[in-house]
Amino acid sequence: MQILVISGRSGSGKTTALNLLEDEGYTCIDNLPLSLLPALTEQIRKAHNPNTARLAIGIDARNIDGDLSVLPSLLESLKKDSDNFRILYLDTGKEVLLRRFSETRRKHPLSNKNTGLHEAISSEDLILAPIAALADVTIDTSNLNLHELRSAVKRQLIDNERDGIAITLTSFGFKFGVPVDSDFMFDVRCLPNPYWQAELRGYSGLEQPVINFLKDQDPVQQMAADIESFARKWIPSFEDNNRSYINIAIGCTGGMHRSVFLSEHIAACLRDNYKNVQTRHRQLSAKYMAPVR
Repeated sequence: MQILVISGRSGSGKTTALNLLEDEGYTCIDNLPLSLLPALTEQIRKAHNPNTARLAIGIDARNIDGDLSVLPSLLESLKKDSDNFRILYLDTGKEVLLRRFSETRRKHPLSNKNTGLHEAISSEDLILAPIAALADVTIDTSNLNLHELRSAVKRQLIDNERDGIAITLTSFGFKFGVPVDSDFMFDVRCLPNPYWQAELRGYSGLEQPVINFLKDQDPVQQMAADIESFARKWIPSFEDNNRSYINIAIGCTGGMHRSVFLSEHIAACLRDNYKNVQTRHRQLSAKYMAPVR
């Protein structure tokens, strides 16, 4: 039986993740008290073929609060009952969460007449810390819209079941903060910057004028070769360690030109040997963001 535990901060996209998994054929249970988990897994085992049963369990601060001492043993029990057990943790920056709750006008589950939104978010972070530390997959949803979040969850949890290790190359801008879900991070701000070419400033690293400029720069080609060589050398070690995903983040100043070009270039090279290689361009998609829940 496959068991996925889905957790994360309120407002980070847990409901969206569970809805996607339900669409993919998982039996999804949300907000179940931790003490009922053993009985639930036993019931699913009896009602379904254990070889094909797939269960996704949503756990948030309301489940865990007061049960912290039993959490490790319960998760260990779930792991023993499953042929494929993973924990997905969805993280989001505090400022983004404040904006999302303001836009959706929803009440934070830990807020009340004595606890404001700021305090509720901080309290939830402490409550969820143990499960965040145990997570097999962490996705930062701060800069993802609804559709990008669904794609990220599917890429990390569903597609790699069929296509081996899932490799994501994420471009980003350092001035907007670094992605917290990266396994490796490369700083390419030392490379020639198309931004300072007036005729190229309005294009992105996906468009031909910038591509032509960067591919003719020797330092860019050397950096691309070095990152590709590093990835090819170490990805097999992650596969041998039963890792199902790896996220390689490449950052430049604004996340519009150099990091985008290099992410696409290296992804194209890695696709020669790996089936599941995706790119995500954080800053290019930021202006299309919609709240997730």
